[in-house]
Amino acid sequence: MAVKNENLNPDKFRDALGTVNQDGGRNWVFPKKVSGKFYQYRTYFSWLLLGILFAGPFIKVDGRPWLLFNVFERKFIIFGAVFWPQDTHLLIFLLLIFFVFIILFTVVFGRVFCGWACPQTLFMEMVFRKIEYWIEGDANQQRKLDAMPWNAEKIRKKTIKMSIFILISLLISHTVMAYLIGIDNVMEIVSSSPSENLAGFFGLLAFTGIFLFVFSWFREQACIVVCPYGRLQGVLLDNQSINVTYDYKRGEPRAPIRKNKVEEKPAGDCVDCTLCVQVCPTGIDIRNGVQMECVNCTACMDACDDVMEKVDRPKGLIRYASENSILTGTSKLITGRVKAYSSILLLLIVGFVALLATREDLGATVTRFRGMTYQARENAQISNLYEVTLINKTFDEQEVTLVPADPTFTLEKVGHTDWRLDGQSKFEGRFFLVKAKSDMKIPQQNVDLLLQQNGETIDRISTSFMGPVGE
Repeated sequence: MAVKNENLNPDKFRDALGTVNQDGGRNWVFPKKVSGKFYQYRTYFSWLLLGILFAGPFIKVDGRPWLLFNVFERKFIIFGAVFWPQDTHLLIFLLLIFFVFIILFTVVFGRVFCGWACPQTLFMEMVFRKIEYWIEGDANQQRKLDAMPWNAEKIRKKTIKMSIFILISLLISHTVMAYLIGIDNVMEIVSSSPSENLAGFFGLLAFTGIFLFVFSWFREQACIVVCPYGRLQGVLLDNQSINVTYDYKRGEPRAPIRKNKVEEKPAGDCVDCTLCVQVCPTGIDIRNGVQMECVNCTACMDACDDVMEKVDRPKGLIRYASENSILTGTSKLITGRVKAYSSILLLLIVGFVALLATREDLGATVTRFRGMTYQARENAQISNLYEVTLINKTFDEQEVTLVPADPTFTLEKVGHTDWRLDGQSKFEGRFFLVKAKSDMKIPQQNVDLLLQQNGETIDRISTSFMGPVGE
């Protein structure tokens, strides 16, 4: 999305991606090193978020991970609370709350999340880019290094940079795996031979390769081409949304300041230094208006404020503002859309809290054993084999059992007969239902099983029982 300001010269308005040339090839972005108030704030905030990110897998609550997103076992732990497949509706509510919050935040504050909190931006701008500046220098030095032939200096700098990039990618991949399978399992994979856990070993290699590819080559394309949030903001933003915005009423028409030449002061404050373009990590010109590629990183704000201070003009030519505030000098944050999204968000939160409060302590799933019908036993008895999955959602140990509601049925446990579940644990077992053949009136009948917790019935589970009709 790009919003065109009528005050700007239409010949200068860009209607194509700044990272793609006319032939469809890649225009590599070399953003100039930036410094300033907002960059310092972002740096401190990034340290905080990165510290939380890397410390997350090590934080445990009562011996359980603080955050775990185990998609392989379909087990999720969010802030110490465990969610199982039976709690899918709760996870859906959580996702809806998250998405509606992001939508509401975007409607009001634009794409601030991308520039300040998105992991892609945090790692790219605050980790990998800083290392690149340290090894290869600023934008012009990087261009010069890339253009030169492969000599000793280029090989040395590129090798050092890529070696550090690989190490950081390894660290990120191990952290991501720790969020997926737990820090204990990751430590076991790392400390053992790759042949003992090939799936974990190749998983770590795959994650490392993906992160290395994204941060060493793909870079801003992840925000421009892949990320759906950038596309979504096109339908979420309006004239009241706050974004990193160029004040074209104050800045136009542009005119450079020339030394040793007396000339009238230009009507606009923009001196056309293009520093706002040179520092942009996505290669756009913010003076063209609000654009899809802008991640609200504030680099152009710092660069412009620095120039305005040097030429003795007011700061804030590029600032956080809405389109209406530029046009009229006033802005209204609480609009009808904001009220509507806020109401939806409140309803979702209330619904989630209600569901969480009424969630059952124990979950049980009973299914007939796949591929089997019934077994004929001695003494004219019929049995069916079942699989049971028991989940203890509490933090206390629970003794669980199943009792047939119909006394003509007998339940026989297979293998592990003590169905005692530790807190926040899952048990999978098997059992037979046995019935006298003479009691079979129809080939298939329904049977209810009473789920008992510490001797008290808490639920009734229905299943089916098959067998020949008794004579």
